Amino acid sequence: PVPGRCAYFVERKKRFCKMIPAPGRRFCGEHGQQEKENDRKRIPCPLDPKHTVYEDQLQKHLKKCNSREKPKPVYFVQDINAGFKDVAEIPEKQVPISSLCKEVLENLIIKLKKASNGLEHHLEEQILSHQALQEALNDPKNGESAFKHLKQQASILGNMEKLHLLGPGRCFVEFGAGRGKLSHWVDVALQNVENVQFLLVERATTRFKVDGKHKRRDSIFERLQVDIQHLCLKKVPILEKKKLPVVGMGKHLCGAATDLALRCLVESYTACCDGENEDPAPKRSRIDKTEVASKNSANTESNKDDCKPVAGIVIALCCHHKCDWTHYVGREFFKSVGLGPVEFHYFQRMSSWATCGMRETITKASTSEESEDQTNDTEEHEQTFSKTESGSDTLQGILTVEERKEIGWLCKLLIDHGRIEYLQQRGYKTALQYYTEPAVSLENVLLTAVPSPSLIPEPTI
Repeated sequence: PVPGRCAYFVERKKRFCKMIPAPGRRFCGEHGQQEKENDRKRIPCPLDPKHTVYEDQLQKHLKKCNSREKPKPVYFVQDINAGFKDVAEIPEKQVPISSLCKEVLENLIIKLKKASNGLEHHLEEQILSHQALQEALNDPKNGESAFKHLKQQASILGNMEKLHLLGPGRCFVEFGAGRGKLSHWVDVALQNVENVQFLLVERATTRFKVDGKHKRRDSIFERLQVDIQHLCLKKVPILEKKKLPVVGMGKHLCGAATDLALRCLVESYTACCDGENEDPAPKRSRIDKTEVASKNSANTESNKDDCKPVAGIVIALCCHHKCDWTHYVGREFFKSVGLGPVEFHYFQRMSSWATCGMRETITKASTSEESEDQTNDTEEHEQTFSKTESGSDTLQGILTVEERKEIGWLCKLLIDHGRIEYLQQRGYKTALQYYTEPAVSLENVLLTAVPSPSLIPEPTI
């Protein structure tokens, strides 16, 4: 062993332990049981067996162990946005697309084209910009990757401004916030606006966050480290206190996270009055008003004042291959066109063909798009598909590259249309549009939703 280091030989690593023992000891605390004069026994921690603890100090350790279950925040409600748990229609064992025979694959494609027949295939281009990002866009210090992200953020802000969502008396909730860049630029755009709050939702700890740079006293930044699946917005203290209308936003909100966010906004937050979470907000409000009016008109006015719907939703969609039938908000639409969970499973896998139909081109593009200072926002999401998903080898004799890309695009459109119908049934005016060029991001579709005028609350100043 190295002098001054632990004398325990780690058989698995074929070397001595590199830890430094206490003065006068031959072994570190982890391997102290090997020391003859030490009669204390170390046992694996019951919370995390990857580390050990002295048996006589177990109770003390359990109170401070990093693996202990930490208290849940008040806005944590188990599976509130998860969807229906009683859906058990998916076969236990799914066959990879590459293993499907030609007849089954062709049948799936026929179903896809039939279901998407009649949908709007030509999305409108809304490639906009915003003055708040002009200085950064013209900064030559920004590399190619940073420039691409800035163009996307500028277009998202431009679309928000067009929908009149950038104003006072708003709480901007960024789902899948990562470093919080989108909220940062919204804050820059609202420099002279009062009563603005930001909630940055991210389940993972994030390095190099930018929310600490905001020094303005009239804008409040708060991070919620929670999975969107368990987030009850109306229980967030800052929203519970001020009851501001919410603007939900996200840049490249992957797969099922988009469905969880939509349900979080239009069900768990909008449902301020008692009732089923699954009921559409406008319908529920109408029923509540009728029932309460017959009992107590004063209570009706109180409920109307307390219940404020979502002011708008702007989400850049991403990674449809990570969608999940259990969480998907468009199940009713799929069933209405004769499709079910099995077709959904294959369509969400085939959706990756839209962005990785030509693997060589995508691999080259990924080199220029990777950035070491980007964590959650990177476009490498577009390149994380396996050969099974792309099917470039096994399907060469059945489908051409262009056919695969077209089918992948139809799968994305069909999944997104289910989300559109879900929002429309709840009284929202919705749209799908291209918000940036494919050269900037292959995932270039933006979902926007604004409630009907009767549901939009007056801004609180």
